[in-house]
Amino acid sequence: MRESEIRELVERQRAYYRSGETLSIPFRRARLKALSEAIVANEERICAALQSDLGKGGFEAYMCEIGMVRSELHFMLRHLGKFAKPKRVRTPLAQFPAKSYRYPLPYGNTLIMSPWNYPFLLTLGPLVDAIAAGNTAIVKPSAYSPATSSLLAELLGETFSPEYIAVVTGGREENAALLSQRFDLIFFTGSQTVGKEVLRRAAEHLTPVVLELGGKSPTIVDETADIPLAARRIVFGKLLNAGQTCVAPDYILCAESVKERLVSELKREIVRQYGEKPLENGSYGRIVSRKHFDRLLSLIDAEKVVFGGESDPDALRIAPTLLDGVTEGDAVMGEEIFGPLLPILTFSDFDKTVDGLKEKAKPLALYLFSRDPRRIRRVCRELSYGGGCVNDVIIHLASDRLGFGGVGESGMGCYHGYDGFRTFSHTKSVVHKSNLIDLPLRYQPYGKGLRERLVRFFLK
Repeated sequence: MRESEIRELVERQRAYYRSGETLSIPFRRARLKALSEAIVANEERICAALQSDLGKGGFEAYMCEIGMVRSELHFMLRHLGKFAKPKRVRTPLAQFPAKSYRYPLPYGNTLIMSPWNYPFLLTLGPLVDAIAAGNTAIVKPSAYSPATSSLLAELLGETFSPEYIAVVTGGREENAALLSQRFDLIFFTGSQTVGKEVLRRAAEHLTPVVLELGGKSPTIVDETADIPLAARRIVFGKLLNAGQTCVAPDYILCAESVKERLVSELKREIVRQYGEKPLENGSYGRIVSRKHFDRLLSLIDAEKVVFGGESDPDALRIAPTLLDGVTEGDAVMGEEIFGPLLPILTFSDFDKTVDGLKEKAKPLALYLFSRDPRRIRRVCRELSYGGGCVNDVIIHLASDRLGFGGVGESGMGCYHGYDGFRTFSHTKSVVHKSNLIDLPLRYQPYGKGLRERLVRFFLK
């Protein structure tokens, strides 16, 4: 799509939003229901597209993408009326007589830019929140997931009019053209490098931005942990989507005393969940492109591989790979892995390890496996990260009652459930003042005496 066409599309959406059509709660409900029906009707095609782009099996496609979007839709349909209703709050005595309200209002015309790793979930998840809040939206899916992007364009094009919800496909030229337009909110999910460019371009229009990025998310396993269960859950979370998950455990920090046992259990779990030959497992995903495949292979130090390491360049698959004896100076620790490689580092002093994590970039997720209440409390209270779990991984994303987002280098803003509605809404503060009484305290001429004492009484 040419830049002139994109500019015209943005103007059409701006005019449509100004008409006030999207503000109606029944309108929003009807559009959410229409999207839900379209997803149900096209479930098989969605699964086929995800299989084509990422090698995802049907079960994983539903569990991690389709089902989570449907859950978000169901939650919004149940709670939309409550979320969108103006809320009365207490009014200070100094403003008597008056009533104070908080009015949720849509931002207006929004842009949603989504990544390739969960191309259905990370496109429609924020779109559900945008619709619920009463916005229009232009959706820009990733060029790296062409089958899903094409299907999204068709599905949303059949469900919504383009002046309300539109899809722009393509690559860098389309991204640049979109970012040169003025929007009321930009929602971006992707890499830190591109996120910086989005933020820079948005600043030209003073456009608020939500950035869902990533980082090296640590998993801490101490000597009190249930090692077999920890291994089982870590393998599950690490190898979803062949490790191409922004909140996957990036590396393990393990107590020295239980490292050998943990490695043994991790090996056992990989075989149990994916078989003796994971590269031949139809439910095991593939790497999205040759570029990312080659990058991952360059991170593998063959001398430190204690399990896996095999690859199939024709299928773009890399076997689940455990790396032991890893140090902070190794290449695999120099960037977010975003693949099925799991480095294992050890520690002897838990408190020093926590102190060390405070000096690192704030990750999108952090996971702790421990049964020590003091350690759990310390990690939860002292370390800054987007979100995480104690004695599990990834599942915090699946709760409609928990916002999801990063902090610092891993992002800004959050969504899911009520947090998603709030992210796509501006809450206006309004005071409804009565005309019956007009206290003269605030008016000139000011002076000493009773008036000053009353002001000091009210404002303290």
